[in-house]
Amino acid sequence: MDKPAEKAADKPRSKTPTDYTFLDTEALVRHVTDTGKILPRRITHFTAKEQRHVTQTIKRARSLLLMK
Repeated sequence: MDKPAEKAADKPRSKTPTDYTFLDTEALVRHVTDTGKILPRRITHFTAKEQRHVTQTIKRARSLLLMK
């Protein structure tokens, strides 16, 4: 008999911005404008730490030519 706690542990948790890697280009594209500018915090509503992480991750993906 499964316990409710085990069922909750089996569900994949949603990714937070600090969980993004440079390989998550589909997720990172949502934080960039059509012209390639990184969206500011006032639009994304990220914390300062999350915004710094997303910015560095986008720049890393761009340098590896995974994103434009």
